[in-house]
Amino acid sequence: MLSVLLEATHAGAAVLQHYFGGTFTVENKEGVNNLVTQADTESEAAIMAVIRKHYPDHAILTEESGDLPQQSNYKWIIDPIDGTINFANHIPICCVSIGIEKDGAMVLGAVYNPFMNELFVAEKGKGATLNGKPIHVSKQQELTRACLVTGFPYTYLESENGPLQVFDKLVRKGIAVRRLGSAAIDLCWVAAGRFDGFYEHKLNAWDSAAGFLMVEEAGGVVTDFKGNHYSVYQPHLLATNGIIHEQLHAVINGGNI
Repeated sequence: MLSVLLEATHAGAAVLQHYFGGTFTVENKEGVNNLVTQADTESEAAIMAVIRKHYPDHAILTEESGDLPQQSNYKWIIDPIDGTINFANHIPICCVSIGIEKDGAMVLGAVYNPFMNELFVAEKGKGATLNGKPIHVSKQQELTRACLVTGFPYTYLESENGPLQVFDKLVRKGIAVRRLGSAAIDLCWVAAGRFDGFYEHKLNAWDSAAGFLMVEEAGGVVTDFKGNHYSVYQPHLLATNGIIHEQLHAVINGGNI
């Protein structure tokens, strides 16, 4: 199954490479700057063609086509371009992200940014790799010295301890917080130890399916904002090296630094 995952990932990435920097149609979905491009739909079609060829009975959940259920223990969760706004603006921080779920648990994931030649792969119980070499989360112990990454929803959440409130609290303490525009890459870079933590208030399953397994298999911790084990079917995600997890969890839930 890993070989098929990699075949599908590369098929989608080939579409990204074909269109990147060139001309393609762009439409807007619900919300401001929630884009879908010609490359999104063609990448998704290329990925699904590979999956259907090898596993026609597997269920699929994709960003553009939605839920395509089957009577199967397996579900492929696909984001044909994570970081579509970056892609549409010729910013090479974007990727193909595919996770495979078996009996409700994520077992395989691949995230590929062809523009940086970075292929992240995770397999449940077997670790995570970048271009075939094992990766591990950072060893940073202090939140105040951490380098974090986050994202903001297209529709602002008018909620207590919302995205801007948490961001404001962190940056006012001089904590480095970045925003790359691709949750899948954010998670992979936590797994690789480049970031010490990532949080976001509103994600979909395809945004995080592969990436959260990457963090766990690299030795990190991923939960929802309540501290429960993470599920891709709820919106809140907190992923860290594990050492600063409780510190960042407290801040997200209204605590002080």
